Amino acid sequence: MHNRLIAGSFAALICFALAGCGEEATLSVEAGTGPEPELPPPVRTMFPTVVIAEATGWPHGKAPKAVDGLAVNAFASNLNHPRMIYVLPNDDVLVAETAAPPQPGLTDGILGRVMKLGMWWAGAGVASPNRLTLLRDADGDGVAETRSEFLSGLNSPFGMALVGNSLYVANTDGIVRFPYTSGATQITEKGQPVAELPAGPINIHWVKNIVASPDGATLYASVGSISNIGERGMDIEEGRAAIHAIDLPSGTSRLFASGLRNPVGLAFHPDSGKLWTTVNERDELGSDLVPDYLTSVKENGFYGWPYSYYGDHVDARVKPPRPDLVKTAIVPDYALGPHTASLGLAFYSGALFPERYRGGAFVGQHGSWNRSPPSGYKVVFVPFQNGTPSGTPEDILTGFLSKDDKAYGRPVGVAEDGTGALLVADDVGNTIWRVVPAAQ
Repeated sequence: MHNRLIAGSFAALICFALAGCGEEATLSVEAGTGPEPELPPPVRTMFPTVVIAEATGWPHGKAPKAVDGLAVNAFASNLNHPRMIYVLPNDDVLVAETAAPPQPGLTDGILGRVMKLGMWWAGAGVASPNRLTLLRDADGDGVAETRSEFLSGLNSPFGMALVGNSLYVANTDGIVRFPYTSGATQITEKGQPVAELPAGPINIHWVKNIVASPDGATLYASVGSISNIGERGMDIEEGRAAIHAIDLPSGTSRLFASGLRNPVGLAFHPDSGKLWTTVNERDELGSDLVPDYLTSVKENGFYGWPYSYYGDHVDARVKPPRPDLVKTAIVPDYALGPHTASLGLAFYSGALFPERYRGGAFVGQHGSWNRSPPSGYKVVFVPFQNGTPSGTPEDILTGFLSKDDKAYGRPVGVAEDGTGALLVADDVGNTIWRVVPAAQ
């Protein structure tokens, strides 16, 4: 407790000092949301705006607040940094209990130590459990009564995909394949390497997600950048800030789309069949820039990073500029608000929720560090019409941030279970939340 007090005071002092040299938002989060977000001029300060919500976990008896008409309960508690959810065909739920891998190239020196302390303050500085846990609700009461260690000894795992009898897991440095039998509560066989993914001693955006194409022939893997705007050099960004396509029959891999600073959520729309992703945009241009976004992903498409954002809005910090690439930059489909850290993505195809939810997207927003006041820290719903976003986002789960800006929880992965309920992974609250229509 004494060490936490000292470290907490130090972290608060750093945050206060940096925030004092920063700025505050002049626009609402809503202004930076939707198909045509407001993009004010960049704001540059001597130090970046830093507002880090202290991760405290949920006080006894507290839970997120569901929007009117919906209700929430804890599907499983006392997990260890749950980040991603995958629902198997028999309705067993796999949870990736995971965190960043060791990064000696990042945490060396005073600045590295400050960054490490900031991560710990935000609840992200834990040692990675490196496992998948299986949760089972056999009696269908909305609470998992059994759990088992399904896979262990992984390397900061995140994305999961089942294709036939093969379970694919995205570690931070590559995709591995395991044999899967329906109903199994553990896999003990060694994984077979499928494809390498960029990693290394500096691996800032370490999360690697995967999704299988509807026909099961291709895996799509998301890989974030190693920097904010390429300041470490573009040579080491090769293969990063991109989505890769891995042909499963041949094992060959190719770049599918690029210029995506940190794509995390991946999902195919149930009606159009198009691939969509949630992307975390760049920092240090002010509290109002740049909105994270949800977009369909075009093959061979370039989305601007690091040279521009939202199409041809040039980032003058990036040297040398690339006007040739900026001319080709695709404008994202839908802004999700500045610095919201929109990570999880799931399209709704069930029948449990009201009809208006069908075909829309649930998005887990992990929450900001580079905005004053904070943004995100909630789960939102983006309505779709004819396969494209339509209308303003709706808050589904809120209350993750206290009135004095303490983080009770931080939502990450979202998934629809076999009954049509929404599952939400909370990596600070160490809970999987389950959202259903409220009893009438």
